[in-house]
Amino acid sequence: MKKWLIPVIVIAIIGFGIYNWAVGFNNTAVEYEANAKTAWSNVESSYQRRNDLIGNLVKTVQGAADFEKSTLTDVIEARAKATSTNIDASNLTAENMAQFQQAQSGLSGALSKLLVSVERYPELKANQNFLELQSQLEGTENRINIARDRYNEKVNIYDIHTSKFPGSLLAGWFGFEEMPRYKADPGSENAPDVNFDF
Repeated sequence: MKKWLIPVIVIAIIGFGIYNWAVGFNNTAVEYEANAKTAWSNVESSYQRRNDLIGNLVKTVQGAADFEKSTLTDVIEARAKATSTNIDASNLTAENMAQFQQAQSGLSGALSKLLVSVERYPELKANQNFLELQSQLEGTENRINIARDRYNEKVNIYDIHTSKFPGSLLAGWFGFEEMPRYKADPGSENAPDVNFDF
């Protein structure tokens, strides 16, 4: 056997090993990224369900003769803003996520104000449609929370895979960047100020 053949075989084996490692890293990162994007789609789907329910809730509340129009207007405007703020799963950036979250928080605040003000209207509190919608909204808020948690879990798996050495060397080369997580709303660490003065 010729002496020059041994180094060529060793280099070929090392090259093949590096190629397999790079392909394995890339394919796993693609899978994890796709799982995170799917989880984000589930978050948006949960918010869409909430938006649909809020539309029905507003129609039910509008039937109350003297219900505060400004409260309804706030909910309608916040809902319009929230539904117009969407993020394509392929464009999940921290800035887009913050904008989406701000729109959803505005809607949550307006909706909370609406539900608190309903306490002054016994006919609404006794309305079966309203009670059913309110119950569905509570369930949907739970779904939203679960969907956000699952999204963050998937992003965590992806980010760990692309950040750990030596995979981090390939991540930049293949174009894998850190994905943003869904964060708590600013001020949510403080207890809410509840005022029952009507």
